[in-house]
Amino acid sequence: MVNTSTHPRPPSEAYELDSAPQMNNTAALEHPASPEESGPEDHLLAEPTEEPSYSQAKSLFFKLGLSFFLFGLINNVLYVIILSAALDLVPPSTPKGIIAFCNIFPALLAKIGWPYILKGKIRYAKRLIGCCVVSVSGMIVVASFDSLIMRLLGICLASFSSGLGELTFLQLSTRYHPPSIAGHSVGYFASGTGAAGLVGASMWWVLRGLGVRIGVGISSVMPLVIPLAYYFILPQPEVFASVPIMSSYEEEDVDAPYTPLPADDDMTDVPKAHVALSFEDKWELVKPLLLKYMLPLFAVYTFEYTINQGIAPTLVYPVPSPDNYWLLSKIIKSIRDYYPLWQLVYQTTVFFSRSSISLGILPLPARLLPAPAFAQALILALLAIESGVGIFSEDSQALSFTFVFLLISIEGICGGLAYVNVFYRINQEQAAHSHGGANPERAKQEREFKIGSIGFADSTGILLAAILAVPTEVELCNAQAARGKLLCKSL
Repeated sequence: MVNTSTHPRPPSEAYELDSAPQMNNTAALEHPASPEESGPEDHLLAEPTEEPSYSQAKSLFFKLGLSFFLFGLINNVLYVIILSAALDLVPPSTPKGIIAFCNIFPALLAKIGWPYILKGKIRYAKRLIGCCVVSVSGMIVVASFDSLIMRLLGICLASFSSGLGELTFLQLSTRYHPPSIAGHSVGYFASGTGAAGLVGASMWWVLRGLGVRIGVGISSVMPLVIPLAYYFILPQPEVFASVPIMSSYEEEDVDAPYTPLPADDDMTDVPKAHVALSFEDKWELVKPLLLKYMLPLFAVYTFEYTINQGIAPTLVYPVPSPDNYWLLSKIIKSIRDYYPLWQLVYQTTVFFSRSSISLGILPLPARLLPAPAFAQALILALLAIESGVGIFSEDSQALSFTFVFLLISIEGICGGLAYVNVFYRINQEQAAHSHGGANPERAKQEREFKIGSIGFADSTGILLAAILAVPTEVELCNAQAARGKLLCKSL
């Protein structure tokens, strides 16, 4: 029987699927990793004697989903903690936007630099351990120093690690075959990133009473979960070669059947040359992705974060009276409670929408990927009008609150759907259309580059939104003051 337990990963390139699910077990797993792919610490695969049972297959899928969920959760949770702790990390006179900038710009550099500039094979174990070390170091710097410069440096380190980590986990998902298994990985990773918003905000709500040093210091140990999950929970791609597929999504947009890459070990008599995609190769791969994937993701995040950072802070109303609004008065105690409430609504709906594929909901067809961006643009316009002009009368506080609540809920749903579906679709596209031919290593690098190349689109949108948010908030607040509503001026 196939040994379904997970093994420690070698600190080398790790993870190739050597054959298609249709091959027999021995053919799929009998070849050891080639010297170029493996290091001296590679573990040996157990010799299979029969196909795994349904329960064993279910266990493998559970471990795969859990691993990628933890990767997404831990990789993004520090980003949320830093944003949640912004008021506590810098002096009152310091613009809080500097925290947002330091929390996103280094991640953008990582998402541009690694896939577009670096060449050759990805050493996943080394990269993830490096990310863990940098992330822990960054949070320790934030916790250990009181000076603004050092804390911003620590935030930059954690941001860089988060950006590189997200890129790496998405690329790692391409190592799993057939496409339904790769999609399973992406779905759970996206779900984990959605959960990070809720977990990070909740954690800092609990830890902030301990102070920055202890609170941030405690959170600095969280990145250690990533190498533990990678080495001791994550199944190898090879073990899925003979696993019965439990379920699959409709691949209405895939017009070519899955074609497995030939195993490297099938070409042991052929001398292996160093393979690295040139800039011209990468540009040819990127061009078809610009309008199909990058532009929708960029637009969604620009609109979404402009709403969150520029419009939501101005969506304030009088504190509800217990006599007129019994339930609402239990939630809103001061006008400062509105913004955290909108963020909670947003983060909750993002989590559920990013979890849509892992919950078994069919992905959006590729032709509908731009739809969330159009919806976000409409939501931005409606919320801007509500903030600046007021759609309902001043006496209709319940209607205004309900209107904003529903729009921010839809905003979160659209944002989450855009993220998970764009990465799911690019993952499935490369899995279906990559053909190894005589050079499987090149095909693997092409798949990894394609999914990694679009990661900077969301970060660029967030960065642009941070620039747009400042004048947006000021102008909307001035518009409220011009019509006699001075609440935002008192914040």
